Amino acid sequence: MLWCALYLPDLALQVFTRGRSDSAPLAVLGPRPRQRVVGACPAAVACGVEPGLGRAGALALAPALLLVDRDPGLERAALVEVASWAARFTPSISLDSSAVLLEVQASLRLFGGVPPLCEAILGGLGELGFDGRLAFAPTPLAACWLARFAPGSQVCEGPALLAAIDALPLAALADGGGLDAATLELLSGVGAACLGDVRRLPRSGLARRQARQVIDLLDRACGQTPDPRPWFAPPERYTGRLPLPAPTDQVESLLFGLRRLLGGLSGWLEARHGGLEAFTLVLEHERNKHEAETRIEIILGALCRDMARCQLLAREHLSRLPLVAPVEALRLEADAPQPLAPPGADLFDGDGSRPADPGLLLATLKARLGDGSVRCLAVHSDHRPEQAWRHHVPLQNPPRAQAGRSAPPPRPLWLLALPRPISQPAPDALLAGPERIESGWWDGEAADVCRDYFVARRPDHSLVWVFRERRAPHGWFLHGYFA
Repeated sequence: MLWCALYLPDLALQVFTRGRSDSAPLAVLGPRPRQRVVGACPAAVACGVEPGLGRAGALALAPALLLVDRDPGLERAALVEVASWAARFTPSISLDSSAVLLEVQASLRLFGGVPPLCEAILGGLGELGFDGRLAFAPTPLAACWLARFAPGSQVCEGPALLAAIDALPLAALADGGGLDAATLELLSGVGAACLGDVRRLPRSGLARRQARQVIDLLDRACGQTPDPRPWFAPPERYTGRLPLPAPTDQVESLLFGLRRLLGGLSGWLEARHGGLEAFTLVLEHERNKHEAETRIEIILGALCRDMARCQLLAREHLSRLPLVAPVEALRLEADAPQPLAPPGADLFDGDGSRPADPGLLLATLKARLGDGSVRCLAVHSDHRPEQAWRHHVPLQNPPRAQAGRSAPPPRPLWLLALPRPISQPAPDALLAGPERIESGWWDGEAADVCRDYFVARRPDHSLVWVFRERRAPHGWFLHGYFA
């Protein structure tokens, strides 16, 4: 087995900065009552704000500093989002207290080895707005330790694993192991400076000094005892939430945050080899101001997982939508992904041979002009020409005519709204017919028709559709043009 540990060192800070498009100074404060800075962005560090500094001291150094309280629930949700996204690389995923563990042995051939896989993981993680560290090792615990204290390590064999573990500091034992400060002080007191020194200590002496847990941790990390991990199951329904550092009503700022959420949605869909026809973007407004949230249903016009298409349509909706209040958080909801067949390709296909996408055109027009401004036509089971069609909602399956009926004779492309009276055509001008239509008595006398239709040629050689009323006074009417 080969484990990849994805460690997020600044998770407490990045859950807030990933949704920002500006570089204003921001810092995260720890729990009350004595709040201390636990993370600061580069702009805040440039002002002198560092972890461990008090609230008053931080504001004294940077009066424009934006301070937010640490949110452990948001950090846990971010780890779940990263794990759901990482399912595009392997289905074998486990969550650690500070890292996401991927078992990637079976994925190496697909991605071309460890270096290309590292590049793909770190590149996709950047699209989500996170900065992570990677390490590879045969055991999950060793991968976690290496990702934190020796990022970039790629240990794929047993002998190299022991040498890599021996070089790690004692603090690695406290990462995910639950060792208390007294045990670490005991190991330091006997002269141990790294894990190699601890491995060389007599095991019986460690056990007598209540350090049995140290032995268990080292055995798990070195692969000498099993280290079973609970597998992570991605949610069946995708929900991604991104809080904004400050409420905003700027479309570009909202689109920047949406791009982070769409990256997670893309990985969730790729793990299921599926696509979506629609998703919901939720704008959470400032508390106690107008509506609590605004829901935007975005229809894609085709089954796909093209995030550029999703962002294009979201931009059209946001540009047209008047915001009732500034937005303080974004939420993305999607469910029921459908299997998506791989795109067909030809050996000689080029960029100019890509087919047009009418679904994208319809979806863009609907987002830009509004739901009621774009309508489509569909056939309707009725013999009367003026009743043989209906409007239907774009991007939805149109109603179908009843099966089993024979196809009618050719119909004109241009049908007049009201038949126009004409004089009786010459007998040699009637090319086809009569086609008798008697229908509509159930809709009242005004809708009841009784006609004989003909295809006729006019003096200018154009073809028209005419009919003769079978009821008195048996008048002739023009109803449509073929050409």
